[in-house]
Amino acid sequence: MTILIADDDPVTLEALAACLRGDGYTTVLASDGQAALDAWRSQAPDLLCLDIMMPRIDGYDVCRQIRAADPFVPILFLSAKSEEVDVVVGLQLGADDFVRKPFGKHELLARIRTALRRSQRPSLPTTSIQLRDVVVYPKELRAVREGRDIDLTPREVSLLVILHQHAGEAVSRDTLLDRCWGLEYYPESRTLDQHIANLRKRIERDPAAPEIIESVRGVGYRFRG
Repeated sequence: MTILIADDDPVTLEALAACLRGDGYTTVLASDGQAALDAWRSQAPDLLCLDIMMPRIDGYDVCRQIRAADPFVPILFLSAKSEEVDVVVGLQLGADDFVRKPFGKHELLARIRTALRRSQRPSLPTTSIQLRDVVVYPKELRAVREGRDIDLTPREVSLLVILHQHAGEAVSRDTLLDRCWGLEYYPESRTLDQHIANLRKRIERDPAAPEIIESVRGVGYRFRG
């Protein structure tokens, strides 16, 4: 497995590379966003670890450009920017995870292993599914309401598919984390909440009073059906 690491701090870059090489990964290093894009195009890594604040092109824009071409390659943000808005922006752009600096070696490796394990193209229904007035086309990674297209990430589609499969039932947070992120995923509840919040903004008529993705206090979420 080859992992692309992009960070403008040479000490951090070499430390991350040593950590990953010690666990058996091949590493490709980039010291700015443009170099990261060039390396992604030429090396086709299995996973990317991106800092946010980088010269030439920041990590957000690197993620945006890669996601436009490849919706499935795992992307992890490794950043000292830890405000909720930073995490939300990263997830909205299609990142698989957001790891706050400083982090432990074992946490990082566990998150990488999980992202790689979940990186296979998801097994999604071939037919559309109906969520009230929203029609979801899983294989096309999009939804439609009243003729308006809504782009979705693979993980967002997986969340909607699971809720649809269990229409009327409360689906636990653990189940959603397991099936959409993997058993080894560190259960940082805000990550799930932020994905749900992002989805609501795009598919609910009123995100403050959701009708498609309902919260079930103390359990998880539900599509009433």
